Amino acid sequence: MLHEFIDWILMTVNGWGYAGIFILMAMESTVLPVPSEVVLIPAGYLAYQGQMDLILLLLASTTGSLVGAFVNYGFALLVGRPFLERHGRYFFVRPPLLHKTDAFFAKHGAISTFTGRLIPGIRHLISLPAGLTRMNISAFAFYTSLGAGLWSAVLIALGYFIGGNEGVIEENLPLVTAAAMAFVALTLLGYVVWRRRQIV
Repeated sequence: MLHEFIDWILMTVNGWGYAGIFILMAMESTVLPVPSEVVLIPAGYLAYQGQMDLILLLLASTTGSLVGAFVNYGFALLVGRPFLERHGRYFFVRPPLLHKTDAFFAKHGAISTFTGRLIPGIRHLISLPAGLTRMNISAFAFYTSLGAGLWSAVLIALGYFIGGNEGVIEENLPLVTAAAMAFVALTLLGYVVWRRRQIV
């Protein structure tokens, strides 16, 4: 079943072109199980072969990710927020906790949204608290695009420079994830240092 799903993604990338990249990355930004690695690394290889353009690939993937993120953001804003305000006490989400979440995102929403897009497993969900806390929509779009664009660029570049060697791809996927996590950790550390200097 999983093998067939991956084959379908590869066929979509090859057959649908940029529209397929856009659709799959939009799906990947929601809660649907579409791994960005399986979408963008083959796309990078197609660019290596001259069948796709790197800039258009990055534009399609980043835009698709943003659209998918807005689906989650809108759902949380329009459905999740009213639901939690009315019934949150039944799920241990009382108004004080919701207010604390609001305050956290008011201060740290930008860095959370940006770094969240670089963490596997979190990247699909970070738009939900942003919507719940009514994060500024312009800031949400900017930092989502920044994080999604960086992640897309890394995967596309990996596919391009590896040149289609599947064995090398499989070996390097953990390194990509580890590098992304290290980047996130350094970014968060820099942010904490910056905030402390602002307070002082």
